[in-house]
Amino acid sequence: MAGRLEGKVAIITGAARGQGADEARAFVAEGAKVVLTDVLPEVHSVAAELGDAAVALDHDVTDEAQWGVVVKTALDRFGKLDVLVNNAGIFRPGTMLETTKEQFVAHTNVNQLGVFLGMKAAAPAMIANGSGSIVNIGSGAGQRGYPGIFAYLASKWAVTGMTKAVARELAPHKIRVNSVHPGLIATPMIAGPNDQAALAELAATVPLGRTGITADVVEVVIHLASDKSSYSTGSEFTMDGGTGL
Repeated sequence: MAGRLEGKVAIITGAARGQGADEARAFVAEGAKVVLTDVLPEVHSVAAELGDAAVALDHDVTDEAQWGVVVKTALDRFGKLDVLVNNAGIFRPGTMLETTKEQFVAHTNVNQLGVFLGMKAAAPAMIANGSGSIVNIGSGAGQRGYPGIFAYLASKWAVTGMTKAVARELAPHKIRVNSVHPGLIATPMIAGPNDQAALAELAATVPLGRTGITADVVEVVIHLASDKSSYSTGSEFTMDGGTGL
């Protein structure tokens, strides 16, 4: 039986580890061809694991010229572009008073500017293709206020607004744009081996009683990338175990 993404070509950023790597694996398993990008060299190992259905590129999402190379690679290697998953992001905790200008700008550059540049680079290829799906990875922090993560929250809140604006702009071209908002997901970006005790304490505050896993997010991303979600655009999809209730 054909996969849910059979014949699709996708770009997934931040695909060297964690959620992005698992998205790439799942996309290929569902029949897609994927361009994986990251600043971390491990992205090449993930692509090698996936064989001819994947290619990896070193990619700084804040560099507009590099985005041009990424889209061109998708077109040259696989012939078209159907899906963009703006997954790359950084997370550094800190209150507003603790946050330096440099820390704030770093979050804005990767988490917000990177999403804008990705959408701008991918849209012309999708317009030429006659359809497309853009999935922007936001955060539960991009839907409500939380203390202690000021710069991250600000950048993810911007992703929510950009998604809705671009969904309106690209709808006439049959391009859908949605945002996905994970809560506490156990990935290397959130918690390393030495942070497990703190992660367990946070998990106890989640109504469903556990942290999320990457599969919780990946399933929603696949749905949005597929034709099964053809009437969804400009929407927010939250998976936070009820934290925002």
